[in-house]
Amino acid sequence: MQRSVLAAAAVVLALASPVAAQIDEKPAIEIKTRAAEITVTIDKELKPVPGLAADLLAEGQRYVAKSRADADQEYKTNKAWFKDRRWTYDRSYSFRSLVGDRYVSILREDGTYGGGAHPNSRTDTILWDKTAKKRISVRPFFKEMADNGPTMTALARLVRNATALEKDERRRGELSDDEKKKDPKLSAEKLVAGDEQLRGAIQPKLLKIGPITLAPSTAAGKSSGLTFHFSAYDVDAYAAGPYTIFVPWTDLKSFLSPEGTAIFGGERPEKDKEL
Repeated sequence: MQRSVLAAAAVVLALASPVAAQIDEKPAIEIKTRAAEITVTIDKELKPVPGLAADLLAEGQRYVAKSRADADQEYKTNKAWFKDRRWTYDRSYSFRSLVGDRYVSILREDGTYGGGAHPNSRTDTILWDKTAKKRISVRPFFKEMADNGPTMTALARLVRNATALEKDERRRGELSDDEKKKDPKLSAEKLVAGDEQLRGAIQPKLLKIGPITLAPSTAAGKSSGLTFHFSAYDVDAYAAGPYTIFVPWTDLKSFLSPEGTAIFGGERPEKDKEL
């Protein structure tokens, strides 16, 4: 029974973290203690970027230290649970895009299983400036990005609407033809108005709108827009899994700074739409 539960949990975790599952790399960090198995993997495409690998490794070491401490603390009070199993922690850093031979978008995915009903996964993002050799936000690409300002208000509306339509499309996909006829489609605005979870998850604030990456483009060296990476639970039920929401750069034209105008262009590649 225990083996089947753990096996099922591993499958769910792999499905919840598709990008991490694609990385075929030897872990940069791998430890096994009496209470935990912890790995940190860095995509090979990220390792040659000046300063980036060291930055990710340092963060990964902090992740390992905290995860180990959490598991050890639980072990002290619940040794019986760890008799034939351990908590698992897996962090992966995967390459998303390189824009203008300068801006590297990275997906950071954490998968954990601590003996609950199911494993958990979280996706976050990092934007690395190769020239400055540091992490940055998308702020330089826009004229202004004040919380609740014009740019963030417009961007939050675009992300909410796109997410609401995706949620509704998934829901309707489970209905029969007869059920669909009795359940007419609503506009994005009406869907958002009736979705408190969505409004809470996507706010007109840079730190409250969701993890962002620069989407790749059909135009060499450009980005086709912004992608927002929501983990399970963020905007829908856990069973619905993660959401990747795309906002094309053409919807953001009037808000772009000269730097933003320079890096955006083209369209989203068909392959990227599979995310």
